[in-house]
Amino acid sequence: MTVSDRRRVGRPDLVDRTCLEIAMSDPQVAASALGKVNRRFIPLLFTCFVAAWLDRVNVGFAALTMNNDLGLSFASFGIGAGVFFLSYFFLELPSNLLLERFGARRWIARILITWGILSGAMALVQGERSFYALRFLLGVAEAGFFPGIVYFLSTWVPAAARGRITASFLLAMPVASVIGGPLSGALMQLDGTAGLHGWQWMFLVEALPAIALGPIVLSVLRDSPAQAEWLTEAERTWLVRTLADDATKVPAGHGGALKLLSSPLVLMLGAAYYGVVGLNYGLSFFLPQIVKGFGLSITETGFVAAVPFAVASIGMIGWGRRSDRLGERRSHLLFPLALAVLGLAGSTLVGPPTLRLALLSVAAFGIYSALPIFWTLPAGVLPPRSVAAGIAIVNSLGNLSGFIGSYAVGAIKDMTGSFAGGMQMIAGCGAVSVLLLYFVTRDIAWARTEPAGPGEGTKHLTEQPGTP
Repeated sequence: MTVSDRRRVGRPDLVDRTCLEIAMSDPQVAASALGKVNRRFIPLLFTCFVAAWLDRVNVGFAALTMNNDLGLSFASFGIGAGVFFLSYFFLELPSNLLLERFGARRWIARILITWGILSGAMALVQGERSFYALRFLLGVAEAGFFPGIVYFLSTWVPAAARGRITASFLLAMPVASVIGGPLSGALMQLDGTAGLHGWQWMFLVEALPAIALGPIVLSVLRDSPAQAEWLTEAERTWLVRTLADDATKVPAGHGGALKLLSSPLVLMLGAAYYGVVGLNYGLSFFLPQIVKGFGLSITETGFVAAVPFAVASIGMIGWGRRSDRLGERRSHLLFPLALAVLGLAGSTLVGPPTLRLALLSVAAFGIYSALPIFWTLPAGVLPPRSVAAGIAIVNSLGNLSGFIGSYAVGAIKDMTGSFAGGMQMIAGCGAVSVLLLYFVTRDIAWARTEPAGPGEGTKHLTEQPGTP
């Protein structure tokens, strides 16, 4: 009797049992299910995050002429660039809790549309106060987007494949900078067209993708594998069962969102992520101004500033795949973070622009290779009911660095006339993060992930518990 025969005679229990037996015994079902999830979601989420990252950090390129047009000091620019993260901090957790309530599909679409509108409104900035206000509102609009996507992936992607697929999504950050550098440089050349400054054209044009992507997200995303009409019954059964099995391996405890706020593990992860974010935004916000200091034009700055992020893009996916293949997370997190600290600090101690660019490229490789491995941690150490809130808390605490670090770098630049002191401060915070993560990850199961093996990291996932 076939599956369709059993359905016709009214025996869905036999259908479910047959699908389960097929799914859990056939590696091809696992590979097919993950392949479909990857093809359906990752290109779209990748594109959304490219738009998000571009709208978040293009202010670094705007600063090349906007600061002078508006009379902004480096410290004022640092406050404006960083105040985004202040509102992001306060609204991150509420946004992720609302995402759980309304579903990722609706909430992520809402985030895209509102932040796109506000990003375009940056073209209306007239001075210090309006700059601060719009950057603050942009943080309000975008709060919850990144942790929401990380949570969404944790509900669709089994733990053993999460490093590679998370890396595919996070690749959007360096890719956005590779695209955004030359694009922003070109748009800045429109200065004077229709009476607008070049930075105004940049904000207007680069806001359009986010607004356009909102309705597409609403159409394509699904809130859970159970709603995936594009998976076969066997694929859906395998995915639901594997995610449930992953959940049983996570320790219980931590309770609700309020208890998570006092959880030592969550707070230490947030403190460690503070240094990681500092490394990331220190590079992203101030690299265009550092490179411009090499004596380059704005167009040349756009292309040269893209080099470190191109290096990061190449290394990021390979590093995530290597972590999945070897089934090892800890050294794959600590080594590139240490490399990022050394690269960023070293770039402040050398003179020749070519050598400085090389060390900044090393820093970019380290930062972006560590990020996807870091974001496999929360889902690997928190119980399923706490993952969304835990991710939001860790991301919120970490993103405070975007506000404090950006202001500090700008203030140090005003005082000393150099970005060196600010970059050294950020590298110091990154070094503290390496030490924190060294101790946090010593004795947890996450650090001893089972190797993925052949078949796109899915073969071992199809084995029943107890299978040798």
